[in-house]
Amino acid sequence: MRYNEWRVSYGLLQNINGAIAGGGVSKSLSNVRKSSTKMLSVIREKQRPLPNAWYRYIGCRKFSMLLLIAFALLVFALGSFVVNKDSTSPNVLQRIGTLGTVPYVNGGHHEASQILGEKDKKKDENRFQIPAFKGASVLPFRHPCVNFTFPPPPPPTRRRLGPRPCPVCYLPVDQAIASMPSSSSASPVLHNLTYVLNENPIKSEPHGGSDFGGYPSLKQRNDSFDIKESMAVHCGFIKGSKPGHGTGFDFDESDLAELQQFHDIIVASAIFGNYDVIQQPQNISEEAKKNIPFYMFVDEETEAFMKNRSILSSSKRVGLWRIVVIHNVPYSDARRNGKVPKLLLHRIFPNVRYSIWIDGKLQLVVDPYQVLERFLWRQNANFAISRHYRRFDVFVEAEANKAAGKYDNSSIDEQVDFYKIEGLTPYSEAKLPITSVIP
Repeated sequence: MRYNEWRVSYGLLQNINGAIAGGGVSKSLSNVRKSSTKMLSVIREKQRPLPNAWYRYIGCRKFSMLLLIAFALLVFALGSFVVNKDSTSPNVLQRIGTLGTVPYVNGGHHEASQILGEKDKKKDENRFQIPAFKGASVLPFRHPCVNFTFPPPPPPTRRRLGPRPCPVCYLPVDQAIASMPSSSSASPVLHNLTYVLNENPIKSEPHGGSDFGGYPSLKQRNDSFDIKESMAVHCGFIKGSKPGHGTGFDFDESDLAELQQFHDIIVASAIFGNYDVIQQPQNISEEAKKNIPFYMFVDEETEAFMKNRSILSSSKRVGLWRIVVIHNVPYSDARRNGKVPKLLLHRIFPNVRYSIWIDGKLQLVVDPYQVLERFLWRQNANFAISRHYRRFDVFVEAEANKAAGKYDNSSIDEQVDFYKIEGLTPYSEAKLPITSVIP
């Protein structure tokens, strides 16, 4: 009642002020008293049907607040009941990840028609699927890493200008395994993909090409960027009946059979020209050791060195790595030979869903399941590649390679000129969301 009385009193004061300003004091006050008495009687007459107790409490500020709080709690309780009820349905009690994620690197795995992955059309329906294998744990509805933020990088010093270790939010291995998509999705456009084969490739144009990759014309190259329902593209291994068999990048027969096996995930690396020392992966879970093979491609020169140092035995294993020896390498430059497995894993492993490539000089220190969950499955992505820690522009990178003497400068200039003719411009923020053009 106090709140209503205050409002009424505030209105009476307005009338008093108006009366005082309009005439004599005594008469005005007398009229005010009469009018106020009449107004109060009218208000009381209207409110009389209410019981006295309710009449007092409804006008109380504290009681009004209590009513609001009680109503809010009621709404919250009802909402929680609905959520809990819905959470028992298979569309809510599901794992992080989206069905049908296919890495682009491994796009040709399992079937050639699956060269390109797509984001699942039923993303909203299958966003949190129940694990398809036994023993997998169900992830919480809210991803544990959703609020993770990157701290600012440490300032560079004269002694260390290169990349620094940075914290990354990885899920526990069992939860990462639970997030792996249970099946692959076919491309929405490409349904029939074949690769060009030519036992006697002939160079018909002055630019590029090789006996290993063939000599596609510029028109064929440009057409390969236009994704269609049916395509035939140049993708290495142009000779021979299948990759690694009479193609100029050949495997032993025993290795050929091994590479044709189906795997959900493989890890691969390479050392050519005996440039690097094998780095053993660390922090690998027992589940990964049991289910994920690790392949190391080496040329005959590297194999001979490893045997002389008693690093490699007849078991073809060095720690976790299964050694695969390459014969008849297609290029005289060991660095170019190393690019073949790096870029064409989907051809070497046609029946693998996911692959992780590690440069020979680097060491894998995180479980493969955790890496794939972090960079592919969590974001429903099909390809991830590390970004250069300092350079983001092709032209800047070309000058750095020339300064380091990595390749003949004239060949670098020729390649850069070709990029310019094709319309490549220096990197700028206008190319966002692409953050770098240097793989």
